[in-house]
Amino acid sequence: MYKQFIKNMPRNFLFGLLLILPGAAFAATADFDQEIKIIAKRQASDLKNKIASYLEDVKITQGSLSIEADLVQVSNQGDTDNKVYLAKGKPAIFSQILDDGQKIELTANEISYSPSTSTIVIKGNASINQEGSRVSGDIITYNIATEQLTAESTSSVTTILQPETKAVEQDDSAKALEPEVHQQQATELQAEAKEQEQDDSPEPIDPKPSEEIETESLEQKQ
Repeated sequence: MYKQFIKNMPRNFLFGLLLILPGAAFAATADFDQEIKIIAKRQASDLKNKIASYLEDVKITQGSLSIEADLVQVSNQGDTDNKVYLAKGKPAIFSQILDDGQKIELTANEISYSPSTSTIVIKGNASINQEGSRVSGDIITYNIATEQLTAESTSSVTTILQPETKAVEQDDSAKALEPEVHQQQATELQAEAKEQEQDDSPEPIDPKPSEEIETESLEQKQ
């Protein structure tokens, strides 16, 4: 009845909502092998605390993965060398093209991205959109590798699903037109065949009238 936007939705609005998006196991895995590129108008670094800050029109890309924000801070996760990207904006936007060609987009006031765990946490006016369907809440946690998503809210999580009616109607219309198209093609082929026959047939030779033949014979005798 609806586009396959969620496969499993336990009714637990107090602690969160688990959503598993289509094609969960193998989506967008090629992005993880790509380099991470950061573009910004300004950059500042805190060498002591190992924090790099990027300001104004910041864009982070890794393959088809993209984060756009007003401010991005990059820091180490604990005592490891694993990086955490904290993006802030009004809103900050995360987007990615999945392996099946569909685009998924997350928007919030704050986006935290951890490449080592393939996890994104968005907070404040958080929402996720895919093909017109949408889930919104206070906090959304999304795993890029497995496409598992958890949405939490102090009140309730809102889910909007787009019906498949339009797609079905388009398919039915296309099928209904197929006989008409085939009939038109057959008619055109028959017309072309007739024209070809007319072009190939020799022009008829009109015989001379019998009176003209008799006159010629008399003239030859004289």
